[in-house]
Amino acid sequence: MSEATVTPHPTMDPIVLARLTGKLGDQATISKLCASLGDVFAEFLPDMLESELGFEVAVSYAGFETGRYGTLVSGLGGAMACCDASLRDWCDRFTLICDSPMIITLVENMLGAVSDSVEDPEPRPLSKIELDVAAMMFDRISGVLKTAVNGAGGFEPYLSSAHNAETRKPSEDASDDAFVAMVNMAVGIGPVLSTFHVVIPQAVMLKSTITAPKPANAPKTRVEWSEQLGEQVRRSKVTLEARVRLERQTLDTISRLQPGDIIPFNETGDVRVEVNANGRNLYVCEFGRSGARYTVRVKDTYGSEEDLLQHIIG
Repeated sequence: MSEATVTPHPTMDPIVLARLTGKLGDQATISKLCASLGDVFAEFLPDMLESELGFEVAVSYAGFETGRYGTLVSGLGGAMACCDASLRDWCDRFTLICDSPMIITLVENMLGAVSDSVEDPEPRPLSKIELDVAAMMFDRISGVLKTAVNGAGGFEPYLSSAHNAETRKPSEDASDDAFVAMVNMAVGIGPVLSTFHVVIPQAVMLKSTITAPKPANAPKTRVEWSEQLGEQVRRSKVTLEARVRLERQTLDTISRLQPGDIIPFNETGDVRVEVNANGRNLYVCEFGRSGARYTVRVKDTYGSEEDLLQHIIG
């Protein structure tokens, strides 16, 4: 009696399976939903930001892209600020992304720069303070998104910490493989044109009804925004470095130094110390000691409080 031959069932194409289970939509449907959401951002974000910031911000829909979550987000490259978010009863995970020139220009304008005089900044990873400002922008974007997909009431979005794209790690679950749609928005602040993106799983988009937000509480005034920005800046931690000039030595002497050898300070009286942050000089100090700890005492500054803040942020 011959053994029976077992023929394995062919596996279903993952694209077909995703369409049958509502995790992948056709381009026409996704295009319409993305355009509707883009129109909401374009209509409501400019007035909100202008009333809060005191200068004009132009926002317009710039199309959409589709693909796998991880591939689409990583494909944007570096010099981006990212924030993973969730909204109860709507989406367990969506991602907000702003390019760095947008945040850099926003900070410069908030600190008093004239929009027309601000040059297009080079994309780069954002500093801790700039990421704090990016978090504030993500809060405004998610607020408009929440009202567009979930009505005026309901739950508030949960936002993770804003972080540079360079530090982003792959998800530990399978969500990076999900099919998503990325809504692209163009943002103009003076002569600087930048972008932000909203990445949403298609399974969520296909079940969403996009509606224009209803008028809610009055937006924050420019003074309130400035106070919030100032608070964020002042609460941000900055690494300080102290530089002390040492006595000049010949290369021959330096090459022979061994553990335990001593190099004298350049000054014989109070030892001058220059304290800087982010490569910018902030204070002139004198070297000292308090108990078991070495210290520096501030003797002079390199400018006013606003000058120091701009030096640190820049």
